[in-house]
Amino acid sequence: MQFADRLQPLQSNVFADMDIAKSQVKASGMAVIDLSLGSSDLPTDAFILEAIAEALKDTSTHGYSLFGSTMDFREAVAAWMQQRFDIQVDPETEVLALIGSQEGTAHLPLALLNPNDFALLQDPGYPSHYGGIHLAGGQVYGMPLLAENEFLPVFSDIPETVLAQSKMMVLSYPHNPTTATATLEFFQSAVKFCQQHNLVLVHDFPYLDLVFDGSKPPSVLQADRDRIVSIEFFTMSKSYNMGGFRVGFAVGNRELIKALRQIKAAVDFNQYQGIMRGAIKALTGDRASIDRVVATFQERRDVMIKSLHAIGWEISNPSATMYLWAKLPDRYAHNSVGFCLDLIKSTGIALAPGSGFGKHGEGHVRFALVHPPEVLQEAATKIGAFLHN
Repeated sequence: MQFADRLQPLQSNVFADMDIAKSQVKASGMAVIDLSLGSSDLPTDAFILEAIAEALKDTSTHGYSLFGSTMDFREAVAAWMQQRFDIQVDPETEVLALIGSQEGTAHLPLALLNPNDFALLQDPGYPSHYGGIHLAGGQVYGMPLLAENEFLPVFSDIPETVLAQSKMMVLSYPHNPTTATATLEFFQSAVKFCQQHNLVLVHDFPYLDLVFDGSKPPSVLQADRDRIVSIEFFTMSKSYNMGGFRVGFAVGNRELIKALRQIKAAVDFNQYQGIMRGAIKALTGDRASIDRVVATFQERRDVMIKSLHAIGWEISNPSATMYLWAKLPDRYAHNSVGFCLDLIKSTGIALAPGSGFGKHGEGHVRFALVHPPEVLQEAATKIGAFLHN
C-alpha cells in the first residue's frame, strides 16, 4: 500500500511517543498525573449546557448546519468583537464559524500556499500550525523565539530569500508554549511588515482571557482595523471550557474568510446548531464564568510555582495562559524527550517536551496546569524526588 508524500513530515511526533509512554505506565499499574496536554479539566458552565440541552428538543436543529444557519452565531461574534475590542465587522463576510480554531489554522494554508511556498511560523510554536503547512505542501521557516527577545520574533532576521517565497506569517499571543504576551505596538509592526512583503498575517488567539495581571491582550485586528492583511482565530475551548464541543470562529479580511469558507465547504458542514446556541449564550453572557476560570488558573500557577521553587526548580512567573515554560536541569539541557520519558517512567508525571514545539523549544518542558492545587503539589513533590535521585 502506498501513501502520499505529504504524510512524511507528520511521521515524527514526540507527543505520540509520550502517549505511548503514558499508556505503558498506566498498564503497569502506576498512577499518571498528566500535565502534558492543555485540555482544561474544568466543566462547561450550566447556563451554556442548558442552552444546548434545550436545543435537543427542537427538531429543526437536527439537520445539516450550513453557512446560512450560522448567522445568529456570526452576529453574536460581531457584537462581541465590537464590545471586546471596539472593532466593527460584517457578520456576513468577515466572520466564519469553525469546528474549533484548529480547523481554521490547519485549513487556511490550503487556500494560501502553492507547493514549496514558505510560511513563517513561531519556533517554538503550536504543533498544529506546522501540520497545516506540511499538508498544503508548503515549507516552514521557523522564526526563533528567544528569552532575550521576550519570545517575540525579530522580523529583520528573516532572510530575503525566504521572504521572496513566503505567503503567510502565523503568530499567537499570549503564546503557547512560552506564555509570552505581545503589545499592540508589536502587532502594528507585524502588520506593517506583512504589508511590505505581501504576506497574510494570521493570529491564533485562544488565550485572550487567560491573563493574570489585569491587562487585556490586543487583537491583531486592532492593529489592522481595515483588515487589509489579517485574519484572527478564536476558540471557545479555553475561556468557556468547551474544548469537547469543538466550536471556534475566524474574523478578518473578507477575501481570506471567503477563501477559508471555500475550503471548509469541500471538507465539512458546521457543528450541531444546539452547540452554536450554547456558544451564543457564552458570548453574550457576562464575564463571571470567565473570571472564575482565570482565578482558578492563577491559583494553580501560584501553587505550582511555589512548589517547584521548594524543590529547587526556579521558574519564572507567567502572566498568561494555563502553562509553565521551564528550563531543564543541565543534565537534560539537550534532551527534553529523554527527561519526559525518564520522569513518567519513574514517577507517573507526564510533561510536554519542549522539542515537540520546535527546534528552539529544546532544553525546556511545558507544564499544563490542568489539575487541582493538591494534585499539582503532589506532582512537584514527586518531581523533586526524581531530580534529587
